[in-house]
Amino acid sequence: MINKEMEKALNEQIRNEFSSSYLYLSMAAWFEEKNLPGFAAWMRKQSEEEWQHGMKIYQHIVDRGGRVTLLPIPQPKTQWESNLGVFEEVLRHEEEVSNSIHRIYELAVTTKDYASQPLLHWFISEQVEEEKVATEIREQLKMVEARLTAVLMVDHRLGKRGKE
Repeated sequence: MINKEMEKALNEQIRNEFSSSYLYLSMAAWFEEKNLPGFAAWMRKQSEEEWQHGMKIYQHIVDRGGRVTLLPIPQPKTQWESNLGVFEEVLRHEEEVSNSIHRIYELAVTTKDYASQPLLHWFISEQVEEEKVATEIREQLKMVEARLTAVLMVDHRLGKRGKE
């Protein structure tokens, strides 16, 4: 049986993951409006992954005999200044998610919730990858910020996500 403190923290993380999904879907819509379907496809895929992360935590709570309580999701931002601005926000957001996962892991350690630790290890590794990819894209966009042709090349690359 999962303890109530961990159950509460994991329910909050479900909200964070679903909120991330909603944010990335909003970013996808913004890229669609800018006629960058590759960027939009990348963001939709990111949105789907975040939703799956929330469901992974959902199932963990259920499997441990806990109660999933879905919390309100705030409306995401809908406008950005630039493509680079979007990915700067993606990186900041992923760093916040990493910090949230780290706090939950610390709780698992202090409460001796050994069953939650493998799940949280998976999320810690996943966040390393998320931050790395967001950083790479942000840095590439810094290099090509002023050149439309180069942005379209990055868009094409991002559009291949999940199709290879």
